[in-house]
Amino acid sequence: MAEVKKLRWVMDGGFWDLDASTPRTVDGSARPVPGDPLPLGVSRGACLSRPKQIDFMQRFMYAPFVPSYSRTGLSLQRVLAVPLGENWFVNFLGQFNLQKFASLVKKSDSLHGSLDWSWFREAKKHIRDKSLYSANLSSEMLLSPDDTLLISSEEYADGRSPRRKAVFHHKFPHHNLTVEAAWPGLFVDDHGAYWDVPSLVAVDFASVASDSGAGYHICIHHNEGMPKSFDIDGRAVRSSELPATLLPGLVLKGAVSFKDSISLWRSRAKKLKMVQPYDIFMSNPHATASWTIGAAGTVSVGECSARSKVGDDSKDFRGVSFNAGGIKSGMLADLFGSVSFTAQHGNFQRVFLDLTRFHARLDFPSGARFLTGATHLVQDFLNSQQPTLDTLQTVSPDGFISIQQQVAGPFSFRVDSRIAVDWKNYGRPLRVEEPIFAIEYALQVLGSAKAVAWYSPKHGEFMVELRFFET
Repeated sequence: MAEVKKLRWVMDGGFWDLDASTPRTVDGSARPVPGDPLPLGVSRGACLSRPKQIDFMQRFMYAPFVPSYSRTGLSLQRVLAVPLGENWFVNFLGQFNLQKFASLVKKSDSLHGSLDWSWFREAKKHIRDKSLYSANLSSEMLLSPDDTLLISSEEYADGRSPRRKAVFHHKFPHHNLTVEAAWPGLFVDDHGAYWDVPSLVAVDFASVASDSGAGYHICIHHNEGMPKSFDIDGRAVRSSELPATLLPGLVLKGAVSFKDSISLWRSRAKKLKMVQPYDIFMSNPHATASWTIGAAGTVSVGECSARSKVGDDSKDFRGVSFNAGGIKSGMLADLFGSVSFTAQHGNFQRVFLDLTRFHARLDFPSGARFLTGATHLVQDFLNSQQPTLDTLQTVSPDGFISIQQQVAGPFSFRVDSRIAVDWKNYGRPLRVEEPIFAIEYALQVLGSAKAVAWYSPKHGEFMVELRFFET
């Protein structure tokens, strides 16, 4: 995967500013650290909240507890949903750190030297330890058929600061509006490090995504206060490690894109009669190719407008930029594009091996950088010179692959990963980065819904989620 934010399994390209799934917080979400020039997604609709996911799994999947794992240990979550009317729910989501509890009990066992009643007394004492628990109290209100409001408060007993959030969604006929305020706001960067911004206010306006046609996305967000590391490992954070785009300031971002696809092959084989596919979105064998091209721009005012000048200019160059240092402001614009290929075999109807799905995508995040490198390649060719490794690196796209295979019945195995190109590594110019392994369980009765258990070896995170209408 290109970044942690791709845990949503979205296939719209490697540029989109999507929320990341993470077990680091009780509500299971974080925002990606904005990049440069930061194209934005054309689909940022309301997602199913974490309390609703767990409530569904408790009611209909007989899961009394939902597990997750992060560097803080293995945890169990359970929710209590209280309806206050047809359109208003209050949810109490609790989290228990099972791994920390087991460590405390094991330590007590080693002190006593044997398993006796004193061990059980110690376990009873430890289970009342407040540091083992975290909680999220949220209120979800359906203000109208097109308007929803979520207000949540998250508390930790291990010394971390509490979190507050308010999110408003409005669905227009062909657009989505999201207004979010969080204090602090949680972000995750490309290296898997988490950052807290003391105060965040963001407004997103996006057209609804489609398989083809034009789309656009406009976002305004304001950060206040200096970002701090969310990882509680005691390590001091150097100023050079702070992402510049998280520094205080106001940012206006916009992107417009055009997407199209062609069908290379469609199966004409008849489906099994009287047998419902495990997922209706994955019941048609096919092979398709698609492409996306667009332009993005960013206007920033404040400390966040600072740009790093370290490194090779030809490598770090991103589009057309302008900085007015006197008022700490800057503008940045660039083109971007991607091409992808998707193939599927099987109707996902039979019990065994009736679904094999492959997706590959090449992303070109900076059109200016690509054109600069392509120009150098042409000049080298005309002058009968061998291209430099830096030039080859400049024109190399970012790669992404996804492979999914049905194992038995509604269960399938999936792996998603980014493919990085490093021409300076003669032995291994291609390498797999940030693989995500997942087991998916298709909820056949809902048409297209699934429970997903995924694991990220690089970030050391495991999570169980519920997803609807995703491919």
